[in-house]
Amino acid sequence: MIYIENINAFAHIQDLGRFGYRDFGIGHAGAMDALALQAGNILLHNEENTPAIEITLGGLSITFDCSTPFCLTGALCEATLDDMPVYSYWRYTAKAGQRLTINAITHGNYAYLCVAGGFLVPKVLNSYSTDLKAAFGGYQGRLLKAGDHIPTAKRDQTLSSIGIEPISFTNHIYVVASSEFDVFTEESQQRFSQQGWKLATNSNRMGYRFNGEQPLKLKNALEMLSYAAPMGTIQVPPDGQPIILMADTQTTGGYPKFGCIIQADLGRLAQNPFGSEIYFQLISRQQALEIYQKNQNYLNHIRRIIDETR
Repeated sequence: MIYIENINAFAHIQDLGRFGYRDFGIGHAGAMDALALQAGNILLHNEENTPAIEITLGGLSITFDCSTPFCLTGALCEATLDDMPVYSYWRYTAKAGQRLTINAITHGNYAYLCVAGGFLVPKVLNSYSTDLKAAFGGYQGRLLKAGDHIPTAKRDQTLSSIGIEPISFTNHIYVVASSEFDVFTEESQQRFSQQGWKLATNSNRMGYRFNGEQPLKLKNALEMLSYAAPMGTIQVPPDGQPIILMADTQTTGGYPKFGCIIQADLGRLAQNPFGSEIYFQLISRQQALEIYQKNQNYLNHIRRIIDETR
């Protein structure tokens, strides 16, 4: 079990998300950086979908009640275990009574605290993820707060310390065209990849908003029925400034969709700081699959390292 002593961060329990319920109006939720969550779980010999704590915009201090292997992945953190520095993408074992303090996130937006076996929270609709809008899943369907006691699945376990290569950060993000791509002017299709797009500071887990000098324009006015809109969809409202739907997005949308962020880059997009400039590049679906395979190769490399340390 862990005890949250202090917290000034936006923190909640997430796994890889809730699948198969969008037709009932229930969103995906899940980690904003799925690859980082998977990497942390593999480092601890967990299943990839094991729930962890996603931490944003601040820090926290927790105490362990027993020997517990843990790691931090995703955004890079300034952290200590008692007085010992803790580095992201390294595995440690906390002893009973030791305090983990995350003072700040120094690079990126979303950090993941993974523990051996994961956190023991109820599974709701086949997922442990917190749906903050509907207030279910995770730990009591809400953000974590000081005084919370969160049980862990494994007690009094010890693993040796080992580190893995961190996931790289980038502001160059790959996109595949969507079914409404051709309703946009040729100039907009070209400018989308030629200009930088500033990530707005009012972006959040529902959607990342962007501002560009040259808004995207339609060839003709278009009225549409709402349609399924998964994470990564690039919607374009009437002002021409795109919105990219993220983990807590609604299940449908009615704006024309320009394209979709490739699955392999969703986490990399999520980790870009608000106010930064992002550059998009259109690629083919085959290229998207090849990049996805590179992510899988990264996870397989971690598995090989971990297997060698058993």
